[in-house]
Amino acid sequence: MEMRGRSVEDIFHDFKGRRAGVIKALTTDVEDFFSQCDPDKENLCLYGLPDERWEVNLPVEEVPPELPEPVLGLNFARDGMQEKDWLSLVAVHSDTWLLGLAFYFGARFGFDRAERKRLFNMINELPTIFEVVSGTSKKQVKEKSSVSNNSGSKSKSGSKVRAPETQGRQSKALQSKDEDEGLEELEDAEHGEAFCGACGENNDGANEFWICCDICEKWFHGKCVKITPARAEHIKQYKCPSCSNKRAR
Repeated sequence: MEMRGRSVEDIFHDFKGRRAGVIKALTTDVEDFFSQCDPDKENLCLYGLPDERWEVNLPVEEVPPELPEPVLGLNFARDGMQEKDWLSLVAVHSDTWLLGLAFYFGARFGFDRAERKRLFNMINELPTIFEVVSGTSKKQVKEKSSVSNNSGSKSKSGSKVRAPETQGRQSKALQSKDEDEGLEELEDAEHGEAFCGACGENNDGANEFWICCDICEKWFHGKCVKITPARAEHIKQYKCPSCSNKRAR
């Protein structure tokens, strides 16, 4: 599986594509992923592919493999753990694999110290797969929501929708604070990033539509979960694909 280019940007593009594929497997496609990880099958691996797809497959027969392999046997632990813990475990191993794969390419292509540091910094700007799957970045999301509430108009009461010109919901973080404490907390919140629970990307576009799941309280790009602002207005309680799949099972 040869890289098309050998620059830092090429490897980072490969990393982002594979990462997006793994995040899909562990969030929006979690029901399909769960069913493919049958403990009765042989050692299985979760592969993230450069074109943002994922697959569960056996390890390659070549020894040593052309590329570093993901962790083996993730399917064996599926029924021996709580689903949330199992997904978090897969996420941690996937983070390790993707980071190792990126620096494998860096070593193979002879990156110097400055290039390795630049590659790591680019990767480190993104939340880890574990953070996306486990909701560790939820606090940052809520801080970002607080900033929106204080800079734009309010959305309808109880709404967890953020849309152009109407971003925000009732914030708990900035209630009953004196002026000095409020300004200090708002300044801290401005550094928070809102990360989508489906694609893991942050809030790059100020006018991009977002929606929050009422069950797990993760934020999602509307386009990632196929929800439009118009449709969101008629949803009393929004459940993301992952929470909907859990209820179905």
